[in-house]
Amino acid sequence: MLDSAVMTEIVIVDAVRSPVGKRNGGLSSMHPAELLGAVLTGLVERTGIDPAEVGQLVTGCVSQVGEQSFNIGRTAWLSSGFPLEVPATTVDTQCGSSQQATNMAAALIGAGVVDVAIACGVETMSRVPIGSNSSKKLGLGGPIPASYGDHYEMTSQFEGAERIADKWEISRDDTDAFGLRSQQLAARAWEEDRFATQIIPVEAPVLDEEGQPTGETRTITRDEGLRDTTLEGLGNLKPVARPDGVHTAGSASQISDGAAAVLMMSAEAAERLGMTPMATIVDTCLVGVDPELMLTGPIDATKHLLERTGLSIDDIDVFEINEAFASVVLAWEKELGPEADAVNPNGGAIALGHPLGGTGAFLLTKAVHELARTEGDRALISMCCGGGIGTGTIIERTS
Repeated sequence: MLDSAVMTEIVIVDAVRSPVGKRNGGLSSMHPAELLGAVLTGLVERTGIDPAEVGQLVTGCVSQVGEQSFNIGRTAWLSSGFPLEVPATTVDTQCGSSQQATNMAAALIGAGVVDVAIACGVETMSRVPIGSNSSKKLGLGGPIPASYGDHYEMTSQFEGAERIADKWEISRDDTDAFGLRSQQLAARAWEEDRFATQIIPVEAPVLDEEGQPTGETRTITRDEGLRDTTLEGLGNLKPVARPDGVHTAGSASQISDGAAAVLMMSAEAAERLGMTPMATIVDTCLVGVDPELMLTGPIDATKHLLERTGLSIDDIDVFEINEAFASVVLAWEKELGPEADAVNPNGGAIALGHPLGGTGAFLLTKAVHELARTEGDRALISMCCGGGIGTGTIIERTS
């Protein structure tokens, strides 16, 4: 068990997110720095924090090229008119980038480097497609050297997901059923207005047929990835990895646009600033796993966190395990044995979308607000990441 008596108590004051836009959907007309800026502005306005109190901004973003290059967190902060004295760092931990951003922000606070930090993330995949920063079209070579092959086979995330399905004996019926579950739970969440406390409406420019701003805007308030489907409909979809694979577009995460942000500080700073925390950071981790299977990180991260904290799987009330592919969550469930209803209770990336660098902060936001809604005690958030990495965070509700 961690000795909390010798640690700085790190609290989450609030966490917010944009709606998640589908590919070429409502948010695709926005520069990603302006999308993130809208969420940061919403967080500052909601909490009433003086932005000058923020010691550092830590941002997650995967495809750091073009509009998402040049330290996008810093660009978003300055473009929002916030104090220039507040520094920013943008990190790439692949799909777990903004969860690692929250973990790094927690470490900065815990180490006493800053008292207040904002962790956030953004990805506008409509404008900066996945893999853009390693595209051969750039003429800058590829990211994987020949020596990598001396140690590991270079596999894709699609193939990794299929190998996980093979190893944990997960069938096409299993993945289809999981994909349907995600859609049904997300639809229920919207029907019951469960996301109302976390969504920041975004004013997106309206473009003409040539892609130029018309001067008008429209307000995006709802996640756009939800689909009305059935098991029969999912069963008719073609596999996306292998000809006989178990994953389809209905059981894998969606290409999306979105941003999220989390205001974090020491408990002492929260008291000084008159802020009421929503949750406390119990522990965080980043683990390395087999880069050929690639996507088993949540299994190792969860085991690591439970061992370090002395908690059991039954001590966790809410789990947010990123639905990169259905087999990732299903294999994690087989290994850890959680209460099924506690896992992604409001749907996941299959239904809501996966804006890469923004998803970690998005999942943390979902978890914080779900604990508040249900009056649960603890949540565990974990993600698989390209290259064989797993992110992990446990939080505990305080109010």
